[in-house]
Amino acid sequence: MNKTVKTTLIIVIAILVMAMVLYPKLKPSEPGPSASQGPQNAVLPVEGKVIHPERKENIIKITGAMLANESVAIRSEISGKIEKIYFREGQRIRKGELLYVVNDDEIKAQLERLKYTKKLNEDMEFRMKQLIEKEAISREEYEIAQTTLNTTLSDIKEREARLEKYKVQAPFDGIVGLRQVSEGSYISPADLVVNIYNINPIKVEFSVPGKYSSMVNKGDSIRFRIEASDEEFTGVIYAIEPKIDPQTRTLQIRAICKNDDELLIPGQFVNIDYTLNVIPDALMVPSEAVIPELNSHKIFTYKNGLASQQKVSIGLRTEKDVQITKGITPGDTVITTGILQIREGMPVNINTTN
Repeated sequence: MNKTVKTTLIIVIAILVMAMVLYPKLKPSEPGPSASQGPQNAVLPVEGKVIHPERKENIIKITGAMLANESVAIRSEISGKIEKIYFREGQRIRKGELLYVVNDDEIKAQLERLKYTKKLNEDMEFRMKQLIEKEAISREEYEIAQTTLNTTLSDIKEREARLEKYKVQAPFDGIVGLRQVSEGSYISPADLVVNIYNINPIKVEFSVPGKYSSMVNKGDSIRFRIEASDEEFTGVIYAIEPKIDPQTRTLQIRAICKNDDELLIPGQFVNIDYTLNVIPDALMVPSEAVIPELNSHKIFTYKNGLASQQKVSIGLRTEKDVQITKGITPGDTVITTGILQIREGMPVNINTTN
């Protein structure tokens, strides 16, 4: 390439570069959006809700378990061979009914021998009493005879008390469970014979977080369901542990419930609805309308076509709503959509629901 051509190319390139730089500046400017059309003044379409007082139950949902009204593991107080079993598994029994008998031949023999000894000692004490009245013996000799008789009488009472333990009776009305022994079995106090349950009425045991301890009272009602049925049952709180568990930070509670049909059995898992209190005039807003901030909350309300920011205090929470305890009044319109786009004083076009 000769020198003339090279110079020409450089000049053409330089002209093109200058044209590209100067063209935007020479192009007539297009009219921009007016202040009334700026983003900061754009009307935002939103949804809103007019807030009215409503009755609201402060309900907590917790889990618990069924307990027998009374239950006992029947064990023998003495060791021996079971001579006779008088109950059937699953049988309904009454308090005082005989359950089983342990062989008592040995204790009866001991008792019979003591009764003969008692007769002998009574005769001896009688003769000694006559002799001491005649001053034929010393007071010490008479007191020895008297002590021997009293000791025999005490031994008889002790054997009679032991004899009662060979016959085991039901401690309360209930249902007998599955027996763990058979007639002829040798048992000791460590061996389980059978369990007995009283399940009407039946108890519900559950725990609530410690922060609700001041709101729990004897006589409060609970509603609950069991896994095996959709039927709703009710119970009444009758006992509250006077201490919060330091490990779980919960308060243990028991309620009692009628169980005439015996649909409820000990050990069942239950889902409980416990109404702590009722708020007659709660101001509830949709939870999506509440904006959490550091140590506080805020909402946006609709006033004269504009969005207005309000700091609020919250109370009761439900699955969909939050109670506002401070910051709004009945009749206020709370904005529920477009929360992330709204700014204080922004014009909004609202579609409200009651």
